[in-house]
Amino acid sequence: MKIEDLKVGNTVFRQLGFKHFEEDFDVLVKKGQTPEVLFIGCSDSRVVPDLIVDSKPGDMFILRNVGNFVPPFKADNDFHGSAAAIEYAVSVLNVKHIIVCGHSYCGACQALYKDLGEEVGLIHVRKWLELGQKAKDYVIKTFGTTLSQEEIHRKTEKTSVVYQLENLLTYPEVANKVKDNTITIHGWYYKIEDGSIEQYNQKTQKFEPLE
Repeated sequence: MKIEDLKVGNTVFRQLGFKHFEEDFDVLVKKGQTPEVLFIGCSDSRVVPDLIVDSKPGDMFILRNVGNFVPPFKADNDFHGSAAAIEYAVSVLNVKHIIVCGHSYCGACQALYKDLGEEVGLIHVRKWLELGQKAKDYVIKTFGTTLSQEEIHRKTEKTSVVYQLENLLTYPEVANKVKDNTITIHGWYYKIEDGSIEQYNQKTQKFEPLE
C-alpha cells in the first residue's frame, strides 16, 4: 500500500466508515475515553488489535511495540514509552484488564536467533530484544535438541508472553491492583494463519483455546 492509498482511504473513511461510529465518537469526545482493557500487542503490520477481537473505538487502550515486550519497571528519570503507556492505563484510565498478546511468525522472536551485527542502525533493536532473551534461553534449554527451528520459534513466541506477564507484575500499581482483584492480566497468543487466539492458563501453564 502506498501513501497515496492511505490518503484516499481517509476520504473513504470520512464518507463511509466514520458515519458507522459517529455516535460512539460523539460520546468519546464529550465524555472522554474509559476503556476497560489495556492491549499490549506487537507492532507487526499483520496484527491489528481492533480487527482480531472485533472491538470499536473507545474499547481498548492499545500499546504496540516490537515483540509485544514489557520492559521491567525501572524508577529512573529516563524516557520509557511502553512503561508510560502501562502506567497511564493503570493509574489514570483505571483499566480492569491487561492483555499481553503475542503472535505466530513474530519477527522479534525470530531475530533472537540471528546475529544482528554491530551496526549503529540497529542499536536500539539489539537492546530491546534483550527483553526476549529469557524466553529464548528457556526454550533452548528445555526443547533445543528435540524441536525443529520452526517449532522453536513457536515455543519462543508463547514462552515470551509468559515472561512479559511476569514483567508486568514489577510495576507497583499493577501488582497492587492484581493483588486486590481490581485488575486481571491475560496472556494471549494470536495465530496469523487462521485468526484464532489461545490464552495462557496459569494453573496448567499451557495455552488453551480462547473461550
